[in-house]
Amino acid sequence: MTETFSLSGHLIEGGHRLHQRVYYEDTDFSGLVYHARYLHFLERGRTDYLRCLGCEQSELIGVDEEGLVFVVHRMELDFKSPARMDDILDIETITEKAGGAKMVLRQTIHAGERRLIEAKVTIAVVNRLGRPRRLPDTIAEKFLGRPIEQA
Repeated sequence: MTETFSLSGHLIEGGHRLHQRVYYEDTDFSGLVYHARYLHFLERGRTDYLRCLGCEQSELIGVDEEGLVFVVHRMELDFKSPARMDDILDIETITEKAGGAKMVLRQTIHAGERRLIEAKVTIAVVNRLGRPRRLPDTIAEKFLGRPIEQA
């Protein structure tokens, strides 16, 4: 049985999975993925997660009069094992928190059974002027996969 994937990956329980190939441009002289390139892979995972949820970043800036922008506020990375040219990477993004003016996402990158990267990414929600704003419940609910409980 052959599994097919869209260019934007696919939604999984609590998050998203994206497959990416490692190309020559991603590696350093040793043939291993250069450490900063993992940030690119993680960003692609987060962006395509949004896309699969029906949220295009280019449209969020005009979602209302304030605009909505996501910016990385904090990132913790643990490098576990190196990726090599031609590896197929599985980039998994799981929502840990979505609400208020921030989101917390857990991301991992695997090559087959090898865990390469573990990341915890805190995303600040800001308006088009860079000021904090509340994440709309409709978008938070998409990330959480459930309705927001009202107090």
